[in-house]
Amino acid sequence: MGSTNMNIKAVARRAGVSTATVSRTINGSDKVTPKTAERVRRAVEALQFYPDTNARSLGSGRSSLYGLIISDITNPFFPELVKSFEDISVEHGQEVLVANTNYDPARMESCVTRMMQRKVDGVAIMTSEMEDRLIKVFSHRNIPLVFMDVGAPGPGVSRVRVDHAAGVAMAMDHLVELGHSKIAFISGPLGLFSARTRFEAFLQSLERHGLQRDPALIQEANHRADGGHEAMLRILNSGAKPTAVVASNDLTAIGAMGAIHERGLRIPEEISIVGYDDIQLSAYTQPSLTTLRLPRIEIATAAFRALYKSLQSQTKKPQIGEDYDVQPTLILRRSTGPANRSHR
Repeated sequence: MGSTNMNIKAVARRAGVSTATVSRTINGSDKVTPKTAERVRRAVEALQFYPDTNARSLGSGRSSLYGLIISDITNPFFPELVKSFEDISVEHGQEVLVANTNYDPARMESCVTRMMQRKVDGVAIMTSEMEDRLIKVFSHRNIPLVFMDVGAPGPGVSRVRVDHAAGVAMAMDHLVELGHSKIAFISGPLGLFSARTRFEAFLQSLERHGLQRDPALIQEANHRADGGHEAMLRILNSGAKPTAVVASNDLTAIGAMGAIHERGLRIPEEISIVGYDDIQLSAYTQPSLTTLRLPRIEIATAAFRALYKSLQSQTKKPQIGEDYDVQPTLILRRSTGPANRSHR
């Protein structure tokens, strides 16, 4: 029985149901009773029947596939986000196609091409800005989008907003309460909206606390450990002698910690450091890293909900998307302590 049609008939015969019931069961319809669905599932397993998803998409107009575009698969923040997004997608009968831009806007083009070729039902863009012309590629095909941080809700477009300004303000308030006044900042690539937002929040916090802005204490990095390491060395080589550092993400902070250790400085006795993201590794650095937790499950759930809501809409015209707000939380660990100016 080579064809899908013959296979589905064999499953129907074995389960004692119609081919329509087999099809409904495979597509997760709630019109099939649990007892009947179980019979169909047993028949499917016995006959090792794996339906052709491409054929199903031709019939329904849907691929049951969501696209997820991320910045950097090597940054532990993103695999944790991918896992959360995939978990909830699978629960709802959707598969996930992941594409990685590597922080390179030019790679976004090939990511979009892959999404189009696979006829995705919707795309979550958990990375930097996307050019308007690429957004139009999706909107012309009525494919809903959800962005993290960037853009604004519109027809078929939703947004998950992370309050980065509040997160950086919490980090700065914590350090100022500990007596720190010479605070360095290592930003991410300032071409990224989220990195610019964190950088601007740092400058606002300096002003709010009446602290002086020292260009030697502000360095741009690449959101990776090597960039954090190099940026921290530039700060230490400048002779500016900060008592604390805020990093734009945890990988940057971990790289900076390496540079601090290499110079024979103690964390937090001589220099405190705060990260951003709360990747799992942060709890196991030496010392453990104080950081801002971004709730991956909450971000993934909000992104999925935005796409799924669009998918369930019965109207052909794209609905105006929504904003979903997510708040960071300050996680206090052992990498921050009181400013000890005698060591500096």
